[in-house]
Amino acid sequence: MLSLAFLLAAGVVLVRDTKDSIRERVEAATRVTVQLLDTVIVSSAMNPSLGPTHYVLQDFLKSLGYVRSSRIELYDYFNAPLYMSPQSTFKSEVDPPAWFVKLVAPKVEVVTRRIRYGSLIITSSAEGSIREAWSGFHQLILIGVGFFVLLNLLVYVLLSHALRPVQHILRAINQIEQGDLTTRLPSFSLPEFDRIGSSLNQMAVSLDAERQLEENRQLTQLIQAHIEDERRSLARELHDELGQYVTAIKTFAVAIVNKSRDKAPDIESSAQTIVAAANHIYDGMHNIIRQLRPAAMDNMGLVETLRDMVAGYQSQHPDIAIQLQVSGQFRPLGENLNINVYRIVQEGVNNAIKHAQAKSITVALQAQTEGLLLQITDDGVGMQMCSVDQSQHFGLLGMRERVQALHGQFKVMSLEERVNGTTLEVRLPLIPSSIE
Repeated sequence: MLSLAFLLAAGVVLVRDTKDSIRERVEAATRVTVQLLDTVIVSSAMNPSLGPTHYVLQDFLKSLGYVRSSRIELYDYFNAPLYMSPQSTFKSEVDPPAWFVKLVAPKVEVVTRRIRYGSLIITSSAEGSIREAWSGFHQLILIGVGFFVLLNLLVYVLLSHALRPVQHILRAINQIEQGDLTTRLPSFSLPEFDRIGSSLNQMAVSLDAERQLEENRQLTQLIQAHIEDERRSLARELHDELGQYVTAIKTFAVAIVNKSRDKAPDIESSAQTIVAAANHIYDGMHNIIRQLRPAAMDNMGLVETLRDMVAGYQSQHPDIAIQLQVSGQFRPLGENLNINVYRIVQEGVNNAIKHAQAKSITVALQAQTEGLLLQITDDGVGMQMCSVDQSQHFGLLGMRERVQALHGQFKVMSLEERVNGTTLEVRLPLIPSSIE
């Protein structure tokens, strides 16, 4: 395109210069011809012995012959032609196209001289000059087109050689798109392509690592699902089997108390002890069942289950203000998302109670258009995040794994010098995989 633009620009300049050159040449030739013939007319008028002017001019023009850039016509008193100048034979074999003639042809000038017994008409003619200009212009066009073709062939060959690595790069990209993340590109001689190859190799490594990480997340999610199933089964066994045994023991002990009352104080006291122990075992068993599997989850949903859990924590730790804040419209989220949110809240509150030395713990759950926002905030001692190895803190690691398995975002925000404690922020998208 640049070559074509250059050729067009050069052609425009050349045509303009050619037009100016032809115009000046024709104008100069016309002026010289008019002055010459005016001299002959004046000489004839001053020398009547030479004969009538139109005959003198006729003889002179016949002897003059062809005059370049001018067409001369001589007529007698009755407008009969006495002389017509011959056509130009200069480069008569050249036939310029009409568009070129239209571009370079100057304005035609006509000069008329009235003489005794006739008239002389001199008309400018640029035919010869146009044929001469087209001959040179045509040669330049051929040279320019030949140069354009050779230049583009040379550029094509050079680019084909230089861009040969592109085929390897495209083939590697296609293989990566089809899932072959083991594809690697060799080193290239050109530094630009070598950088592209290195970047593509690094991208393949990153994608492979991301795929393995995603597979690990799916495996973690599957393991957590099995763990939840086992917890549910264990909670059911504790409730159905051990619960019945404890209830039976308590029933038998109460019967012994009733029968031995006022008759055998020692037996009554022992039976009361058995009743108290059975109640203690029963309460402990229900706490274990609640930790294993919240019974309210299946009946009342996530929000009410969280309220029940927070109320339980509050009753166990009356010196800590634990509250739940819920906002937004909650729609059914599915078993998987419900149990994971419950476990994250459970682990976060447990960490705050055990390690933060907090006086206040707030659990804020907000339903947004794009997902769920969960924040667990305490006013405890906080953490210096730069010195905490989260991979060694299994509570944080477990919460992070749960969130990543649900394609969410997990963030720990803590200010030093015990300013505002610690905030765990979790964002979970409402995607089909999270609500199944």
